[in-house]
Amino acid sequence: MTTSLAASPRSGGPRPAHRLPWGLLRELDHPSDLFRHLGPNWYASVMGTGITANAAATLPVHAPGLRTAATVVWALAAFLLVALTAAWAVHWTRHREQARGHAHHPVMAYFWGAPPMALLTVGAGTLSLGQDWIGLHTAVVVDVVLWSAGTALGLVTAVWIPYRVMTGGKASADSAFGGWLMPVVPPMVSAATGAALVPHLAPGQGRLTLLLGCYAMFGISLFASVVIITQIWGRLVHHSVGPAAMVPTLWIVLGPLGQSVTAANLLGNVAHLALPRPYAGAAEAFGFLYGIPAWGFAMMWLALAASVTVRTFRTGLPFSLTWWSFTFPVGTCVTGTSALAVHLGSTPLKTAAVALYVLLVAAWLTVAARTAANSARGGLFRPAPLPGAAAGAGTGAGAGAGAGAGAGAGAGASAGTGAGAGAGAMAGRSAGR
Repeated sequence: MTTSLAASPRSGGPRPAHRLPWGLLRELDHPSDLFRHLGPNWYASVMGTGITANAAATLPVHAPGLRTAATVVWALAAFLLVALTAAWAVHWTRHREQARGHAHHPVMAYFWGAPPMALLTVGAGTLSLGQDWIGLHTAVVVDVVLWSAGTALGLVTAVWIPYRVMTGGKASADSAFGGWLMPVVPPMVSAATGAALVPHLAPGQGRLTLLLGCYAMFGISLFASVVIITQIWGRLVHHSVGPAAMVPTLWIVLGPLGQSVTAANLLGNVAHLALPRPYAGAAEAFGFLYGIPAWGFAMMWLALAASVTVRTFRTGLPFSLTWWSFTFPVGTCVTGTSALAVHLGSTPLKTAAVALYVLLVAAWLTVAARTAANSARGGLFRPAPLPGAAAGAGTGAGAGAGAGAGAGAGAGASAGTGAGAGAGAMAGRSAGR
């Protein structure tokens, strides 16, 4: 590697320019900056990759080679989890101030919900797919470890992040966005993935405690999500869609919806292993009685989010890590639809599950390819802009004339919100710039 001086496009002054083979990391001032601004939002790539594998294992139809392909994708997700965790450890060791700053960032803080969901997703895939390669006993042990760690961290984020927002200042009326759901969804993922562990516990209090705990986490996430989704709906109706870079976060709403349908049915399927007969039957029926209405709303939201995304894409949708919002939430709809199809024996639901999975695979291939290309250039590793830096990314509701930033961006630093801030802060700098 050779080093020379070149003008910095950000500062206007000279900076060291590095040369790596094939132009790798050319958008970074120095290769070591790879770890400097590595935020928790990167774990969304593990979530999206993992759910692509896991959803294939739940499909009510089978195709030759599908399980093998899904297992390979699970292995990729597991590798990404290990590699990203190692890189994040370097980030916390070398750049502790930046790491702590993410927890106080007006938008990035919400994405502390991504690491626990990444752990849970890979753990679930280990049990459902990885056992083909490592054996059932080892798969159960790995899943227990990852589920326990993901659940503990998820419960912390479900309380810690909302507490920080509630005590940090006053949020503006147009500041709600899909990222608000990130810290409260992990308990729902724990509920859905915990169902698979119930049969592996000895009959008695162990099974009962796990099952009841999963239902409790179902409630934690469900009611918190309902409150937040209502706020997001209100913001969309009264303050418009907002900046283009925030549009992908609309898809996050599908996450708690699809995952709750999945959890309700999977928990109902194993309830008879821990609950007495009257309650076990009720739990199984709840999967259908709750699942179909929630699934219907999820499909309506999918249509709305897709319509807004297509409309925005025509005028310009810059690539950033927010695009991973097109994967995991859709994956939860696949698993939820598959669970209902198996439970009810419905052919239309089987067809819907396959169609949603095709959409998921297309989204994952697109986002993964764009992420790999932009990561190689280094653009995705540059710092997330501060709230004021989002100006020009799009026009939020109530923005000042020509400002281009969403109302509340200025207040975002203290209140932990701001629609304009979310335009780029959440997922890092848009790689298309």
